[in-house]
Amino acid sequence: MSQVIVLGGCGIVGIQAVKALVSTKDFDEIVIGDINKEKADKYMSEIGDPRLSSFRVDLTDPAMIKEAIQDADVILNCSGPFYKLGPIILKTVIDSKIDYVDVCDDLDATKKLLEMHEKAKKADILALIGMGSSPGVANLLAKFCADHMLDEVESIDILHAHGGEPSEGAAVVAHRIHSMTSPIPMFLDSKYTTVDYFDEDGVALREEVDFHQIGRYICYPYPHPETITLPKYIKCKRVTNLGCVLPPEYYQLTQDVVRVGIIDENPIDVSGQQVTPRDFAIAYVINERNRILQETEFGEQRGCLKITIKGIEDGEFRQYNFQMSSIGQSMGEGTGIPAAFGAILMHRGKVTGKGVLPPEACVNPIDFLGLMQDHLKLDKMTGGESPLIIESIDKDGAVEQLEM
Repeated sequence: MSQVIVLGGCGIVGIQAVKALVSTKDFDEIVIGDINKEKADKYMSEIGDPRLSSFRVDLTDPAMIKEAIQDADVILNCSGPFYKLGPIILKTVIDSKIDYVDVCDDLDATKKLLEMHEKAKKADILALIGMGSSPGVANLLAKFCADHMLDEVESIDILHAHGGEPSEGAAVVAHRIHSMTSPIPMFLDSKYTTVDYFDEDGVALREEVDFHQIGRYICYPYPHPETITLPKYIKCKRVTNLGCVLPPEYYQLTQDVVRVGIIDENPIDVSGQQVTPRDFAIAYVINERNRILQETEFGEQRGCLKITIKGIEDGEFRQYNFQMSSIGQSMGEGTGIPAAFGAILMHRGKVTGKGVLPPEACVNPIDFLGLMQDHLKLDKMTGGESPLIIESIDKDGAVEQLEM
């Protein structure tokens, strides 16, 4: 009997991963592990698949995790925040000698997970980390292009925009503030470096990007881990990650709060009440969100991931753009579905290697893209178009749309 356990299975990402797993016949048992068992049982009832079961687990408690996962073949970790839970869970999974997949997009957490590489190798397990959208799909499309399309890769630019989700929690806004105030890693001129969001080096990287279906927006430096992993597996001179949140007026509000410095974590006295400026700023941004969405008439949630790869093919310059866009689809689907595919490929023996590895190091992009084509309904993704748009641009700027 094959068993996959989805930790954080009741979250926005986790429940989409569960639904994707249910859509295949790979696992005999699909188990939701979450702090909220009542919610897990509600989802089980709604989905109605006899392979589903659930258990309550506190993901800050290693002993509780270890006892709960002992019968699993694969652990799929969709819980967050990863800077807090990721290292705890992976260490416990390694100790339990179980293969592992997660959707970690937190740079600091990724570094801590990669430090466990030798321990995972000694345990004879594979931990596939960052198997979501960005990182995840972005890494595999870059690897596909490097392996099968270009003769030499010069640069990889990962670009993303999303917004309009039904809600945003304090943790999401706090992470966004953290992303604007910490050094952001980039791979520039064949060297690892960092840039600051508001300083000259960060401003120089800002780029106005045309996204399929959703429009043209300015993208800003983003601290996602592709910039530290891709150069190790794809020879190139540049890897960047730039993104934005929609609508721009909402993203601008967060930028303004950070720029004027209302982000200190030390409480101040306000009319006899102790108030933390950062907590106030986060609450204010969230409070203003619905007003901004209504005033801009933003409409349905939407998003797009674009990977631009430049290099040499047959002795001449060539650029490839890969884009995956959606309207009406949540970030949970865009992240949870690839994660489920990672767990499925791992169970099928298609993910190779031992240790803690990013997608480009252990997943064959063709296996992943084949699974995506088999299981994703194209009309659901983009209203009838292919979920993956590929453009080829030659040295003269001529654009050709390609079929996968």
